[in-house]
Amino acid sequence: MSDAIQPGLRGEIGLVVAEEHTAQHLGSGAVRVLATPQMVLLMEQASVAAVDHLLPDGYCTVGAHLDVRHLAPTPEGFEVRAIAELSEIDGRRLTFRVQVFEAPFGEDQLVGEGIHRRAIVSLQRFGDSVAQKAAEAL
Repeated sequence: MSDAIQPGLRGEIGLVVAEEHTAQHLGSGAVRVLATPQMVLLMEQASVAAVDHLLPDGYCTVGAHLDVRHLAPTPEGFEVRAIAELSEIDGRRLTFRVQVFEAPFGEDQLVGEGIHRRAIVSLQRFGDSVAQKAAEAL
């Protein structure tokens, strides 16, 4: 693919936890803390930020696997940051170590961690495959 995609690449994304990011709002629980689905989204977005801008035109990555632990609750108003580091490349398969921290950022503020795998795909071929599947379902 691209010689620029090498282990060690990092992507980061952050947000301030608002009501729409909470478990209560998203339906994943009854409490007003950072929802696990929102934490997972941040992990995926950080992984995308690490590599997708380095891919040739017409290519992107898609999520293929996620194994995470949500370690601590984060209340509304707190800032969190997801960090993804590319740890392994196997052809078109990319493996990331993902972590989410709350401010002040540091190892003692670890909210979640895990492994995320993504696959590099051709937008055209992927789109064609999805369209064919949809047409067959009709």
